[in-house]
Amino acid sequence: MKQPFENVVAQHGATVLRVCRVVLGPYDADDAWSETFLSAMRAYPDLPETANVEAWLVTIAHRKAIDVLRVAKRSPLPVDEVPEAPEAPTGRDIPDSEDSDLWAVVKELPSKQRQAVAYRYVAGLTYAEIAEILGGTVEAARRAAADGLKNLRKKYPGAITKGASS
Repeated sequence: MKQPFENVVAQHGATVLRVCRVVLGPYDADDAWSETFLSAMRAYPDLPETANVEAWLVTIAHRKAIDVLRVAKRSPLPVDEVPEAPEAPTGRDIPDSEDSDLWAVVKELPSKQRQAVAYRYVAGLTYAEIAEILGGTVEAARRAAADGLKNLRKKYPGAITKGASS
């Protein structure tokens, strides 16, 4: 028997939010997280009991993150004046300066590398699951994650220490 959806959110919500933050950045992740669980809630009754719920949720989060990126590319924001420095948005979980420095380095990674690192080291997915989400081979997923870690280590020493040998 499947667990209630509320338990799924409680169990996997933090992981999905971390994945959304790595893929989108700290400010756009909340919307993708919400959209992920709205979609998941609708589809959950039809999900087989044997399904890997975490991988399923990360797949949905990946698609929602791509939707957010597509919308952002198509939606320029008109302004009267360009501000000298961007203002930090208000809301929960605004990153501290150390997280901001790390995010700046993560943001510079190529998209596939950033996603592969997020799915492997934040969500703990297998390379086969990552390949399925990203639409490539297991070897390509492994290579993207390895290259992403290598680039992170070059630009931000000590950024990935936990689980990096997995």
